Amino acid sequence: MSRTGGVPDPAGTGDEASTDAAFTALLEDSSEDLYESAPCGYLSTMMDGTIAKINATLLDWLGLERRAVVGRMRFTDLLTVGGKLYHETHFAPLLRMQGELRGIALEMKRQDGGRLPVLVSAVMKHGSGGEPLLIRTTVFDASDRRAYEEELLRRRQEAERSRAEAERARAEADEARRQAEADRARLADALAVLQRSLVPDSLPAVPGLETAVYYHTASPDQLGGDFYDLFPVAGDRWAFFLGDVCGKGPEAASLTSLTRYTLRAAAHHDPDPAAALATLNAVLHERYTAGGNPRYCTCICGIVEPGRDQGPATVRLASGGHPPALVLRADGRAEFLPTPGGMLVGVLPDAPIGTAETVLAPGDTIVLYTDGLTEARTGPGRDDLFGEDALRAFTAGHAPAAPHEVITALTGLLNRFGDGLGDDTALLALGAPAIPSRPHLGTATPPPS
Repeated sequence: MSRTGGVPDPAGTGDEASTDAAFTALLEDSSEDLYESAPCGYLSTMMDGTIAKINATLLDWLGLERRAVVGRMRFTDLLTVGGKLYHETHFAPLLRMQGELRGIALEMKRQDGGRLPVLVSAVMKHGSGGEPLLIRTTVFDASDRRAYEEELLRRRQEAERSRAEAERARAEADEARRQAEADRARLADALAVLQRSLVPDSLPAVPGLETAVYYHTASPDQLGGDFYDLFPVAGDRWAFFLGDVCGKGPEAASLTSLTRYTLRAAAHHDPDPAAALATLNAVLHERYTAGGNPRYCTCICGIVEPGRDQGPATVRLASGGHPPALVLRADGRAEFLPTPGGMLVGVLPDAPIGTAETVLAPGDTIVLYTDGLTEARTGPGRDDLFGEDALRAFTAGHAPAAPHEVITALTGLLNRFGDGLGDDTALLALGAPAIPSRPHLGTATPPPS
């Protein structure tokens, strides 16, 4: 007997060689064909992220041409703004530390402006001497999975809304809710007291400098992980920092406390922002990561030297994996002050630190913020991230502005996000006071007789 199509039935022929030959004849695709036409995306990148190889499947999904990608783009260029932030602060550091990652949810940009939800797995290839050579990445289309999860959530919400309770059960639930609210209020009060101990009650007055700050806690039931501070160091200089620790709750509070006091002590010992972050990195790595319990933070640290007689102020910054500072110039421009190369603080024993320097002329303001602002969800379905481009456009519409004016505008923006603001957010603004305009000297009008 033969199967349909003339392929011999292996059972009963007794000829294994002919059977193997028949099956082999069916496998017409070459290994290159299998790679290019696989039902998932493949790409290989150099250690700096430059794409060295990519298959046709992924190119078709994204609407890209191979010649525009290979050797010209990096893996992060394929990601959305939120995907880039997650890649820089979580994906890349963990991949370097572990050597592989599996099933990481990201979003990629399509050439037509759309977004492609994907699940990404990556593994590092090493040379014979153990040195990392390249990164191999597999990309799976997660569009159907996301749609399925959203449908399940919608159906569950409909079921919960339509579920009626018996009168006795409702009364018991009301009583339990009242008790829970009372317990929650007591817990919120205790957490508020503890939260206030993790950040300054107010900012000190700095001669020749204007300052403003705002802190938003996403949940009254959990301790936030954002932190900031401003304090004097040697001479007429002032140190400041702002950052975000990983996690929530008591562990995050403990990490926040250690981070603040370490940075304060380090800045007093050596008022160099990069040195302070290096000290913090060594402390966190020794305390947590080296013991098998990685705890880390993003942080931007700086030294400001206010100018005299309403002169310009000099600012030096160092960053460990934190979003770039934003500078509002007196001429109406809003520009980021990049600190490239900085990595999460506490993950690696010698984490690279990005640095930058700028001068605040009279009327200029520098704004530091945590990623709760840029990662706020926007749009009708809360599917989009606010992002850095929108932040720059928003602040440019308010420039020039003094620190308290910038913080007031950004506070209003945070309030408009509503339930799209799902993370703690800290804002810190420092500015060189604007020079008051001189009154116009015209002909005096005599008083009426």
